[in-house]
Amino acid sequence: MAQPLELWGGLECTLNRVGDGFTDQFALSGHRARPGDIDRIAGLGLKALRYPVLWEQVSPDHPDQTDWAFSDERLGALRARGIRVIAGLVHHGSGPAYTDLLDDAAFATGLARHAARVAARYPWIEDWTPVNEPLTTARFSALYGLWYPHRRDAGDCWRALLNQIDAVRLAMAAIRAVIPGARLIQTDDLGQCHATPELAEQARFENLRRWASWDLLCGQVTEAHPLWAEIARFGLAHRLAAIAAAPCPPDVIGINHYLTSDRFLDHRLQRYPAESHGGNGRQAYADVAAIRVLDPAPPGFEGAVRAAWARYRRPIALTEVHNGCTRDEQLRWLADAWDAGQRLRGEGVDLRAITAWSLFGSHGWDRLLTAPGRYEPGVFDASGAEVRETAAAALLRALPNEATRHPLARTLGWWRRPLRLLHPVVHHRGQAAPARGPGDAVPPLLICGASGTLGQAFARACAARNIPYLLTARDALDLGCAARIEQALDRHRPWAVVNAAGYVRVDDAEHDRAACFAANAEGAARLARAAGARGIATLSFSSDLVFDGAKGAPYVEADAPGPLNVYGASKARMEAALGGLPGRQLIVRTAAFFSPFDAHNFAVAVARALAAGQRFAAAADLVVTPTYVPHLVEAALDLLIDPAEGVWHVTNGAPLSWADFAHRIAEALALDARLIDAVPAATLGFAAPRPPAVPLASTRGALMPSFEAALAAFAAGMAGQEARAAA
Repeated sequence: MAQPLELWGGLECTLNRVGDGFTDQFALSGHRARPGDIDRIAGLGLKALRYPVLWEQVSPDHPDQTDWAFSDERLGALRARGIRVIAGLVHHGSGPAYTDLLDDAAFATGLARHAARVAARYPWIEDWTPVNEPLTTARFSALYGLWYPHRRDAGDCWRALLNQIDAVRLAMAAIRAVIPGARLIQTDDLGQCHATPELAEQARFENLRRWASWDLLCGQVTEAHPLWAEIARFGLAHRLAAIAAAPCPPDVIGINHYLTSDRFLDHRLQRYPAESHGGNGRQAYADVAAIRVLDPAPPGFEGAVRAAWARYRRPIALTEVHNGCTRDEQLRWLADAWDAGQRLRGEGVDLRAITAWSLFGSHGWDRLLTAPGRYEPGVFDASGAEVRETAAAALLRALPNEATRHPLARTLGWWRRPLRLLHPVVHHRGQAAPARGPGDAVPPLLICGASGTLGQAFARACAARNIPYLLTARDALDLGCAARIEQALDRHRPWAVVNAAGYVRVDDAEHDRAACFAANAEGAARLARAAGARGIATLSFSSDLVFDGAKGAPYVEADAPGPLNVYGASKARMEAALGGLPGRQLIVRTAAFFSPFDAHNFAVAVARALAAGQRFAAAADLVVTPTYVPHLVEAALDLLIDPAEGVWHVTNGAPLSWADFAHRIAEALALDARLIDAVPAATLGFAAPRPPAVPLASTRGALMPSFEAALAAFAAGMAGQEARAAA
C-alpha cells in the first residue's frame, strides 16, 4: 500500500447520561482544565486524533445557545501542531437534556443542526464521527437499561439505533454542504459471538446484529436483509426503507475491539458465576468473554478486521486500542495491535491506522459508567497533581521498530497464556491468533531479597504477569560488596533492579545501628550507584518512619523527613543518598504491610489470635496507612516499567490506628472484634520510639485500590490459604 500504517490517538470523551445526571470524562480526567495536554499529545507523533465537539458540551441548555470557547482553544491548538482532527459529535450520549435517543422528531435533526454549525466554524476538519458506536449505545441505553433513557425493550433498542443512524446521515449531509470532501469514519464495537450448540440461534442473531450500524449506513438493510423482518416488526419498516433509499456509506470502517468484545454463550449456568447469567426470554445462559473459555483463543483484532474487510471491502481503522490492565499488559496489547495491523496490510487488507485510545485514561468503565468507579491510566497517568507519561508513550514513539520497544512489550500478554482461562475450557475449531515468540531473549528484572516478604511477593507478581525475573539471595548478590554487585549486573544485564532486601526489625535496630544502616542505606546506595552507571533503573523501598508524626496531616512526597528511630533514620539516609545519584532511582515510601501470604505481619497475627479465641492488644494512639502487599507490588512494578523516578507514596490510602486496623481485619474475616484491646503504645514495650501519626498521601498519583478492596482481597487470600492447608 502506498501510505504506511498510521498511528492515531483518542481521548476517552464520553459525556453520557444516567438518570438526571451527566458524566463528563473530560472533567473526570482533568483534561477539560488542562490546555497543556495538547502539547503532550503532539509529542507522541500521532498523525490524527479523535477529538470531540460534543453536542451536549456546546449547546447543553438550548439549541440556540452555544459555547465554543473550549472547542476553539483545543481544536486551534491541534491544527497549529499539524495533527489531523477526527471530530466526534456524540459519544455514548443521548444528546442534551432537551432530547434523547428515542426522540424520533428531534434527535437526528438536532444533531444535524449542531453538525452544520461545527462544520461552518471549523471548515478545515475533514474527518468526522458524528455518533460513536451507535449499536453499542443503543444496546446500553434501550436494551440493557444502563444509560438514559433506561429502557429494556428490543423495539426501543432498534428505534434508538435508527435515530442515531439518521443522525449520522443528516449530520454528514449538513457537514458536506460546507465541506464537500468530508469523510465519515464510523465506529462501533466489533467482536464475534460463540456459543454451545443449544444457543446457536442466539449466537447467529448476535453475529448478524453486530453489523447493523454499518449495514444500515451502507444501504444494505432492504427487505432481502435478514435484519429487515426483525426490525420491521416494531413498526419501523418505513424508517428502514428511507435509510436504504439514501445511504451514507462510511469512508472508513472504525473498529473498536477489546479483550471482552468476543463473547461466549453457554446454557450450562453452573459453570459460571451468577453475575454472568442472563437470557433472551426463552433461554437462560451465561454470557462471558470468549478469551476466558475458548481454546484455541479467538483471533482478536485480526478476526474482527478480516471479517469487516470481507463484508465491506472498505478502508478500515482500529479506532480504539486500550487495555485497562497492568502496564506491561497495556504495552503488549498496543504492540499486538500494531503488529496485527502490519500483518493484515501484508495480506492486502486496506487497514489505515491503529488508534491508541484513552490517552489520559478513563473513569468508571468497571461500573459501565453507571456509578463512580476505578480510574485506568492510559498513555498518560492523570491521577496526580501533574500529568505524567506512562511507558505506553515511549512505546508509541517506538512502534515501527520492534527492537526499540520496552522489553516487556515483546513478551506474551495474558490473552496468549494459559492463565487466561478462568472457566472450564471449551474446545472449538476456530483459528487461533498468530503466535508470537516466547520472549526468552528478553532481559530479566533482577530482584534482591529472596528470603523476604517483599522479594517473594515480587516473584509471584512477575510470574503472574509474565515478567522474566531473577530472584537473588545474599550469596548471589551481596549488597555489602561493590564488586559482587557489579558482577551480577554485568552477568544478567537486567532492564531494572528491585531492592527488596534490607533490615526490617525496627526495635532491634535501636541496638544494632551499624547493621541497620549497612543494609538499608549503604548497601542500597551501593546497588543504585552501580545500576545507575549502567543505565539500569532501580526500585527501592522506604518507610513512613522517616517522619516524626508531628505534622497533624497526611505526609506527602515533598515533606522533609525527621525520623525518631534508627530504622527511620536508615531509610532517610538511603533516600538522601539515592537522590544524589545519576540514573533512574525510584523510591517507594509505604507502611504497615499486610498479606495472607506472609505469616509474620500484623493482620495475620490478628486473624490467628481472634480465630483461636485469644485477646489481641493493638495501639490506639499510633496512626499508619496499611498497605496490602500484592497491591503495592503491582503498583510499584507499573511505576518501574514507566519508568517513574524519585519518591512516591504508595499505600491503600486509609489512615487508621493499629487498633482500628485490627477491628477492620476482624470485620472482614467475621471474627470477634470484642477480643481486641485498644491500648496506649507505651504499654506494648516498643524499644524504638514511634511517631504518633504518619499517614501517607500522594500528590504524584493514585495508584492503589481502596483499603476496602485490599481487605476483601486479604479475606479471600486467607480463605484460600486455609483451604489449601485443609487439603
